[in-house]
Amino acid sequence: MDTLSTQYIDLGDVKLAYREVGSGPALILLHGNSESKDIFRKYQLDHFRDYHTIAVDSRGHGQSSSNDSEYSIKQYADDMLRLCKTKGIREAYVVGYSDGGNIALLLAKMAPGVFPKILAISPNYLVSGTTDGFLKLTRGIVKFFKFLGKCGLDTKRSIMRFDLMLKDIGITDAELGAIQTSLMLLYAQKDLIKEEHILQIARLVPHSQVIKIAKCNHLTILHKQETIEEIRKYFASE
Repeated sequence: MDTLSTQYIDLGDVKLAYREVGSGPALILLHGNSESKDIFRKYQLDHFRDYHTIAVDSRGHGQSSSNDSEYSIKQYADDMLRLCKTKGIREAYVVGYSDGGNIALLLAKMAPGVFPKILAISPNYLVSGTTDGFLKLTRGIVKFFKFLGKCGLDTKRSIMRFDLMLKDIGITDAELGAIQTSLMLLYAQKDLIKEEHILQIARLVPHSQVIKIAKCNHLTILHKQETIEEIRKYFASE
């Protein structure tokens, strides 16, 4: 029976932790902000056993280690490209959830030959694409962590992670319009990303599809049966 054990790859400025299992087409799994590869456990052991899945902890998350003064989605995308090059992965599908979806958008721009199909779940390329209520909450969390930092607690990484959600990811409308990779967008009926923003991405990217997943929210969409079925259908299609 397949098991999941954490492995590490040293890229010099970062040591990325990942879990790799299965055979078949390579499928890279990218988690959201302040999460880890653990959220993809069932994807690797149950839902996508016929794929060669690689679930990665982004730098500053999970068991990955690095010494950074700030994080960026561009930096995370560069890490994934370097991981693929180091492991000899010439072609892979990608599932990116939330901030992982943002990384996926940049991978679609940066290396369409490496990533022929990308599925992004609830991404946003602009801060304004996030709902006003969640933006207010995020700013409040950053202030709280800064207060804890002044009290002597080590909150540096937490502040840098949440700051990511208060910055545009670094891709323009024109660059989205030039993406050649096939893109599928999934989003929740009750999402933290504005529906119009998701539809805007779909309008801008030429080879894109978009599906709303009913009866779920931003936090539950990843494990909805409909989500899993749509992912499998998308990667199996020509």
